[in-house]
Amino acid sequence: MTETTAFPPPNEPEDTNERTADVLPFPLKKDTTPAAAPAEGPVKPGEWEAELPDSDDPEAEGLAEGEPVDPAREVYPPSVAEWMEAKDEARLPVLPDWVKLPDQRTAVRKWAVRHYSAVVGYHAVRLPCIYTPKILIYSPRGAWRWSAAIGRWVFDAEGKPLRHAAVAAEDAAEYLKLSRQRNDRVRLRGIVATIAAFIGLAAALTLYVMAPSWLLLLSIAALTTTLGVVGAPADRPLIDLAKVTFRKRRLSSDIVIRAHEVAGLTSKDQTIAFPRPIGRDGDGWRVVVDLPYGKTFEDAMKAHARLASGMDIAPTQLFLDKDETSGRRVSYWIADRDPLAVPSGKSPLLGATRVDFWKPFPWGVDERGNPVMATMLWLSLLVGAVPRQGKTFSARTIALAAALDPYVRLYVFDGKASPDWRTFTKVAHRIGFGIVPKHGFDPVQHLLTSLRELKADVEDRYHRLSELPLHICPEGKLTPEISRDKKLNMPLTLFVVDEVQEYLTHPEHGKEILSLLVYLARVAPAVGVSVMTATQKPDDKACPSELRDQHQARFALRVGAYQVSDTILGAGSYSEGLDASKLLKSHKGVGLLKGMSDDSGIVRTYLADGRDAERILTRAAALREAEGTLSGDAAGDAPAPEVSATILDDVAAVLGKGEAKVWSETIVDRLADLRPEVYRPWAELEPKPKAEALTAALKPFGIGTVQISRRIDGEQVNKRGIKRDDIATAITERNKKRDAG
Repeated sequence: MTETTAFPPPNEPEDTNERTADVLPFPLKKDTTPAAAPAEGPVKPGEWEAELPDSDDPEAEGLAEGEPVDPAREVYPPSVAEWMEAKDEARLPVLPDWVKLPDQRTAVRKWAVRHYSAVVGYHAVRLPCIYTPKILIYSPRGAWRWSAAIGRWVFDAEGKPLRHAAVAAEDAAEYLKLSRQRNDRVRLRGIVATIAAFIGLAAALTLYVMAPSWLLLLSIAALTTTLGVVGAPADRPLIDLAKVTFRKRRLSSDIVIRAHEVAGLTSKDQTIAFPRPIGRDGDGWRVVVDLPYGKTFEDAMKAHARLASGMDIAPTQLFLDKDETSGRRVSYWIADRDPLAVPSGKSPLLGATRVDFWKPFPWGVDERGNPVMATMLWLSLLVGAVPRQGKTFSARTIALAAALDPYVRLYVFDGKASPDWRTFTKVAHRIGFGIVPKHGFDPVQHLLTSLRELKADVEDRYHRLSELPLHICPEGKLTPEISRDKKLNMPLTLFVVDEVQEYLTHPEHGKEILSLLVYLARVAPAVGVSVMTATQKPDDKACPSELRDQHQARFALRVGAYQVSDTILGAGSYSEGLDASKLLKSHKGVGLLKGMSDDSGIVRTYLADGRDAERILTRAAALREAEGTLSGDAAGDAPAPEVSATILDDVAAVLGKGEAKVWSETIVDRLADLRPEVYRPWAELEPKPKAEALTAALKPFGIGTVQISRRIDGEQVNKRGIKRDDIATAITERNKKRDAG
């Protein structure tokens, strides 16, 4: 409905109070008594009846019965504007995008220059050293073939089998007829050949005597080249191909129908329909079909392998897309060759000066070469694959993007201690390699300390974000401004653990590492802390489901079986057509991505080898030094002494003999006297934060605080504190677990 605004006349003031319209009463009541039967019919008891002004009402003068408001949609046909809009949406573009769009025109022009310059250069190099000798060798054979072909034509060689057949059949009349026909042909063709020979000889003598030397040489070269082409063997052409010709064929509707028949998607009564013609789409064919009624996109996904077989192509050349307009409409893209075996190229991060980790960054390309952008905001990522399929390189590309944002804090731990992550020592806040202690450094203990440190940071972030003013934190969520404020100290954080199964199966600390990773993967992304774990053993023993299930995004490269693929991508992925076991060994760095966006699909990740990673991380370290964000292990700052490992013993040591309950702030002051290098920062806080620091440290051991009353200077003072019995119970439980381990 259209709303019309009535403006006052130009000479009338805007704030006039003159009555310009009457408001008619429109009461609505439930009539429970029979009403008088109007002309249109009686009103049944219990119906809702509106009291409308009738024609006898003096206030209703000039009113007329109008059209019904918002009539049913089927009452009137679509308007002209709606009809034209529907036609515009269904109309195919006159010119393709690479003609209309400037960036695509530029890309096509660059490709054409690059392609044809390479072709010309390829043949120019081979012309003097390969093509010319071939021509000289094949030209005598070509002259002989040409002469023999002319001789057979002149003497009617093609009619010889017919004359022999007449002799064999002892058909004299037929033979005489064929003989006369041959004699006539030979006589005519002999005359034509003789005249052509004289003309050719005359032309050759004329060129030799009168033509300039360049024209004579050009004529000799043309004749020799022609004879060389004629004399070249069929399996060894004269000119080599400048590019490899891949097996491709023209796709027809008959082939597509056959594929659906062998896949069991059609029947004799119902077949597929083509809503648009089959046509080329990039390096492949685009086919859109409507499946028979009752068949869905999921049915086509399950028949993927059979469809590829019916089209006589490899399964890695057939890609299916869902059409949102209909549940039975499927769009196929059939590649001319396996696109997953084509390298995606170097990472664009090599040319990037810096990255904004709040925005998507380039991670790879899909099967058609379209860019795939990745983001790690508000999620955790699980990467899984068999060894040597590009798992580490794929995960490292994401970490490299994070490194190029100087306001992203990086934690990097590699369970296999490979060289792949070593260069991250330039930028990582915390970093560790392997599980074996060396030179007095225990990487597993360092990981455990980092996890505890990060868990405390996450808990602190939740409290601080909820306490920030609304003009700084409108919805209690982390923002780019907050994450880049050094005073608030809440930067985006990426926690990377490669070969996580090595840490999870650690005999002493494996269970605690698992519980901390589960907590971070589940809770931390909401405050800007993302977890990325990679493993080659995603089973329940090496990487339990309680950790896998906390990852919102999954990336599976080639695996050995569809069950393993389902384990990485999540239950039910195989029924959706997602099976990483179908990927080939040659598909390095190629995997199935699920959960990072609404769509699931194939990603060919960009490559950044060891040298590329070193170049990127050198630039990232310089960025962090310039911004003043280089911290932790990269800046040579050792982690703070761990409080949680000894807090129980320290609290027990400062409790006085016979003290059943003690205020928390009193305990902190005593701890600062006991170990000032550890607890002095707590003692310097205000009373309330001081008590909260102790409460947070004791919380992992199940110790809570209670209200404790004390009389000071005649006044009753209530403060939070702890009980001796709770400390004793926690120490006993800890010792039992340690002895059992």
